[in-house]
Amino acid sequence: MSTTAPPRVVVADDSAMMRAIVSTSLKHAGVEVVGSASNGDEALALCERERPDAMTLDLAMPGLDGMGVLRALRNPGASSVPVVVVSAFSPAHGARAVDALAEGAFDLVAKPAIGEGLDVFKQSLCEKVAAAVQSGRRRSLARPHTGGAVQSTLVRREPHRVRPGALGLPHENGSGVASVRRPVRTGVQKVVLIATSTGGPRALAQLMPALPSPLGMGTLIVQHMPAGFTGSLAARLDGASKLGVREAAAGDAINPSVALLAPGGLHLRLRPDGRAVLSEENAVGGLRPRADLLIEDAAKLYGDKLLLVVMTGMGNDGLRGASEVRRRGGRIFVESAESCTVYGMPRAIVEARLADEVLPLDQLPAAIAAEAC
Repeated sequence: MSTTAPPRVVVADDSAMMRAIVSTSLKHAGVEVVGSASNGDEALALCERERPDAMTLDLAMPGLDGMGVLRALRNPGASSVPVVVVSAFSPAHGARAVDALAEGAFDLVAKPAIGEGLDVFKQSLCEKVAAAVQSGRRRSLARPHTGGAVQSTLVRREPHRVRPGALGLPHENGSGVASVRRPVRTGVQKVVLIATSTGGPRALAQLMPALPSPLGMGTLIVQHMPAGFTGSLAARLDGASKLGVREAAAGDAINPSVALLAPGGLHLRLRPDGRAVLSEENAVGGLRPRADLLIEDAAKLYGDKLLLVVMTGMGNDGLRGASEVRRRGGRIFVESAESCTVYGMPRAIVEARLADEVLPLDQLPAAIAAEAC
């Protein structure tokens, strides 16, 4: 973890063994563990006293549980601490973990199951804590914040101002990064493919209820989450959205009234006839599902009838796929830095000059609906 000062983290879990595993893993990664708590009240007290850069939080604890901690941290005057939830999986735990993300948790790490090795858990834990620390420090540097609506880093220009093939010159997006604006194709229904990672569940909770049903030719979603948790996310989004939202199953067809969510732990691919395939191929860059694989399949199938939307997330998943979308004439929207929890995946596409629109989250639903027809 390369930061100007060692990250300071509080570890909260009712299991002494898990506290030891998490603390030791973080210390080996250069983190200073400034306290450990066995329940929610201790965790809040430590956050108030130590003002850590981040906290790891179990949800099932005696007394004040993890959900209570998250709600308390949202109270006026409470410590602003990015929280990485470290949760076991079961149907009940999966739903609670998704609820925790909606309550403001930064990200989620699944506890290793009995018999599983710790290497993957430790790597995921350290990466997500590092991202949480960086996000918190970035917010601290940005204060004071004046509030109000988030503004786009790219001023949207009306389509009639851009001539097809007009010199191909890039323009600046407000962050000094050039993006290429291409003319909108109107009157053509599109498949919408949404890719997101860290901060995605909260972003999807804002985006999906604002989208109409039916939407274009259909919707596909890749959200980086551990295996077993995406079913709960789909159910939560389904209950709040006009579109139906469910985990994709093998053989599913694209449907204008349904958004298919890639199951955690599996790659979602498309057959030549457009039906879904769930693959246990090796993780790509540590990710399964990997958005790039689905994006490339969709770009080959739908060409200029594909709209790719890349939102908040660590890393550069989606970049390779975006190149294929551009090559085949599709459109690419990305979430702007101002509203991203982590400006990683969108940044990679903007810096590669592949983005047609760079918009804050609150402007994406209307833009997607207009583009998808």
